[in-house]
Amino acid sequence: MTAPEATPNLDFPEEAARDDRAFLGHPKGLGLLGLVEGCERFSYYSMQTLLTLYMVKYLLVPGRQEGVIGLDWVTTHVFPGLSGQPLASEIFGLYTALVYLTPILGGILADLLLGRRAALIAGGVVMSLGHFLMAFESAFLLALISLVVGVGLFKGNIASQVGELYKQGDIRRAMAFQIFYIFINVSVIVAPLISGTLGEKVGWHWGFGCAGVVMVLGLLLYIYAKPWLPADSKAAKSAEPGATFEKGDGPRLLAVLVLVPIMGISLLTNQQIFNAYLVWADQQFQLSFMGETLPTSWMITIDATLSFSMLVAVAAFWAFVGKRTGKEPDELGKMILGCAFIVGGAACLYMAAATQGTGKIGLFWPVMFHLVNSIGFAHLLPVSLALFTRLAPRALNASIVGIYYLAFFGANLAVGKIGTLFSTMPTTTFWLLHMASAAVALIGFGLFKLLFAKRLMGTA
Repeated sequence: MTAPEATPNLDFPEEAARDDRAFLGHPKGLGLLGLVEGCERFSYYSMQTLLTLYMVKYLLVPGRQEGVIGLDWVTTHVFPGLSGQPLASEIFGLYTALVYLTPILGGILADLLLGRRAALIAGGVVMSLGHFLMAFESAFLLALISLVVGVGLFKGNIASQVGELYKQGDIRRAMAFQIFYIFINVSVIVAPLISGTLGEKVGWHWGFGCAGVVMVLGLLLYIYAKPWLPADSKAAKSAEPGATFEKGDGPRLLAVLVLVPIMGISLLTNQQIFNAYLVWADQQFQLSFMGETLPTSWMITIDATLSFSMLVAVAAFWAFVGKRTGKEPDELGKMILGCAFIVGGAACLYMAAATQGTGKIGLFWPVMFHLVNSIGFAHLLPVSLALFTRLAPRALNASIVGIYYLAFFGANLAVGKIGTLFSTMPTTTFWLLHMASAAVALIGFGLFKLLFAKRLMGTA
């Protein structure tokens, strides 16, 4: 079944869309969508940055956690016997895992029932509600559920509108997604500086409230932007037959399914940054500067800044190599190289723990971790989806993104489980475990390249 054409929108005439260059030579709608997505990512990463620290340092302590509605049931039936940091880790892992699962359902709901615009607005409302519910300790679990549902409705239905701002063949389209991605990265960098500082220095609820206010602003901005956005549409039946499975598609589908757990294992160290790593940083890093203790959440800003910088640097490096030599590693080659850097990043954390002594840990090894791990992630993340779509049977092209994000779903569940070991395992051993996970992924990608790549993709 082919994708349906959008229905005409009198508020968004086709000719106006083609001629619109009001935002840096691009349609005004791109700037507005970028700001909306920036607001959503600001609120999401504000929440993700504060969540584990909030649970460990404030909420999940005797005298407070008894007042959280439903938590007793969770600790009895879902995570029996856990408390404190291990319980916080499990809750964090389940929350972030579901965030990668629900957008698949949100996209289906938008296509078949609500329409994209209604689903996105509903998601923004529910997300805002979730952030404001964080102000009430008793409503903590309800707030997390609201945020998961809201992200599911919102996240899958905004990026698809970017491409629709341009007619077919418009050379500005590729650059549009890069500009859109810049809005996201700036938000991830800024969120810990603002919400993180408010949460840690003023009060946890101030940080969560800030995230909620920004989400409301993004929602209002999206409603305002309607005249400059593409028309909404729901899925419809097409007269043209959909793609069918072809000979050889079975092994290709199996290859995709084999890659999902390998990809998930490769993500563990990076996803742990928001969980046990932040708890460790809060307890053991030397964060004092000129008599002032800096917020632990600022470590996320360091990571986000280096991640964005390394994405640009790695892309420029391989473009230079390709221009000079005429070749560069294929997707699997870059992913193997990325895993090697991730091993190196986890080794920096091992060194930080091993050389700590009796005082606090200086920031040299942690910053080296963020740098080396960011180089690894820059080799892994941008090309991995390209690899999955390259392998996928044509009949499953529309579903491959959902399959791909199952790796993130599984990785975050695993991060929650592994994070429970932080309180009982020597810190050196904890980070050796993450080194080992990246090494396992490296071997997995290497074996896949050796045994299957040439047969399935025509590469050695």
